[in-house]
Amino acid sequence: MAGGLFFVLLVLDQLVKGLVTLTMTPGESVPVIKNFFHITYVLNPGAAFGILPHQSWFFILAGAAMIAVFCFYYPKLKQHCAYFHYGCVALLSGAVSNLIDRVRSGLVIDFFDFRVWPVFNIADIAIVLGVISMIYAILYKEKDTDE
Repeated sequence: MAGGLFFVLLVLDQLVKGLVTLTMTPGESVPVIKNFFHITYVLNPGAAFGILPHQSWFFILAGAAMIAVFCFYYPKLKQHCAYFHYGCVALLSGAVSNLIDRVRSGLVIDFFDFRVWPVFNIADIAIVLGVISMIYAILYKEKDTDE
């Protein structure tokens, strides 16, 4: 199941990014719910909120290191509760999808635009939900298994 989650998130993000790239020009914005939610094609040169712009090599190396660490620890990871295990998988899937963008062009394609928050993508959602799931597991579920 973890492999399925990884590939569904990865493929979904890459497909939507491909669709945005094929049908829109950078900077173009299409209102879905006017003044609330738009699809906006943004090429992000940095990390979350655009921090560390144009540091592609740093992000590529960090992504490669993350993949290596994940693969090394995966046998132990499967012993943790599902919230932690699948949270790590979601986090990795999002990181790999954004890494694909960085390797391809040095930029990450973002498109969800709620007008009150920086534009983001499906990979970013996977990363955030993965981290939330891991934190939840650490604070509440991992303690349950220790007792």
